[in-house]
Amino acid sequence: MTSNQHRPRNRSSLRSNITVRYGSMSSEQPDSDASSMQTTVISQKRSYIAVAVLCYINLLNYMDRYTIAGVLLSIQNYFGIPDSTSGLLQTVFICSFMFLAPVFGYLGDRYDRKLIMIVGLIVWIVTTLGSSFVKQTHFWVLVLTRALVGTGEASYSTIAPTIIGDLFTGTKRTLMISFFYIFIPVNPALGGLGLLLLVFLIPNPPRGASDNQGGATMESTSYIEDIKYLLKNRSFVWSSLGVTAMAFVTGALAFWTPTFLFRAQVTQGLRPPCNEEPCDPLDSYIFGAITVVTGIVGVFLGTCISKQLRDRVPNADPLICAVGMLSSSPCFFIAIVLAATSIPATYTFIAIGETLLSLNWAILADILLYVVVPTRRATAEALQIMVCHLLGDAGSPYLIGAISDALLKYNPESPSWDFRRLEYSFLLCPFIGVLGGLFFLMTSLYIKEDRKAAELLASGPKSNNITVQSTCLEI
Repeated sequence: MTSNQHRPRNRSSLRSNITVRYGSMSSEQPDSDASSMQTTVISQKRSYIAVAVLCYINLLNYMDRYTIAGVLLSIQNYFGIPDSTSGLLQTVFICSFMFLAPVFGYLGDRYDRKLIMIVGLIVWIVTTLGSSFVKQTHFWVLVLTRALVGTGEASYSTIAPTIIGDLFTGTKRTLMISFFYIFIPVNPALGGLGLLLLVFLIPNPPRGASDNQGGATMESTSYIEDIKYLLKNRSFVWSSLGVTAMAFVTGALAFWTPTFLFRAQVTQGLRPPCNEEPCDPLDSYIFGAITVVTGIVGVFLGTCISKQLRDRVPNADPLICAVGMLSSSPCFFIAIVLAATSIPATYTFIAIGETLLSLNWAILADILLYVVVPTRRATAEALQIMVCHLLGDAGSPYLIGAISDALLKYNPESPSWDFRRLEYSFLLCPFIGVLGGLFFLMTSLYIKEDRKAAELLASGPKSNNITVQSTCLEI
């Protein structure tokens, strides 16, 4: 027999402590930190109240985000702006939201998340109120306030999902995330109420509280290490690209569909052109109602399918997202083509397409939470937000408007050409949707491996040491 003194030691066993640090975990924290993790127990009742408050504020965020689309025709007439400039209103909002998201992601992984959300919500309320009083000769002020509104939303949208992730785990987390994201498809006074609810009813749970089964406390790493970790996480990278394609499609549809349908009806002789504001908002109401209903149905349907398949099919979540994207694209293509001849048929295919697209929202948030370790989730949310808006809905409303304006020169005096040039611009969306479906198929190839790796890192040093020891024995 060989004595323990001369037995070769496997390299991985010598580096087990480094593995713990890479996973942002530590069992050798000061006693005060450990006791803080153990004594911070949040009741189920308070957790449910917290989710309800976060959902309410999320509803206000998305109501405000697409308010411009609902009154776009009136804004165009009031300020006298073309399609490309109209799209710029959404682009400046998304750009500020996008570039500030990494900042709030960095802060959210290191400082008091509740306080950050409170400050962001105050900024959102003030700028939203200010944008309501812009005069006709000061269009640039409206552009500026729309940009500042993105500041408040970036602080909230980046951090809120990570708090839900630290309050719940497993299928219950999936359900709570679905409630939160159901308000994507569906105000200052209401914002003030949301601020009060956020101050008094939202807890600030320890990061990783619901995931930590090894008795360890969480330890933050440097921002550079966080970014390197995320870029090596293939499921995160491919799903972020899929979300980007999805954001491109939803951003363009949400902003331009009411105007597109109004012009289609003018072409068919069902309505007169709108030459002075206020314009008839009926198409905005109908499209908004369809979006709310299909969003609710799609989110719950996607969540139910995920719960049924996840235990039997490890990569079910990205496959559901792929099916949703790939099947919604033909529906949107048909809706765009039929708009010139049948408005009811167009609404029907829009409803089917939006339902299929909405399968993804809650699932995508859950994917990020279970393939990324807890101390890097806010950074991951922020990085995903930045990428999906940079290449997605930050540019899609402006791009659609710019293509439409570029086509104007071919027949500048024809109302029917106003519809056709926007129709041709819109046809870009279904093809981007197909690309997004392919990105989710790529995610399905790596999801099982990346989820297991995140679970091992989040389970604490005890679980990691057991894994390392078993590896040594095998060697």
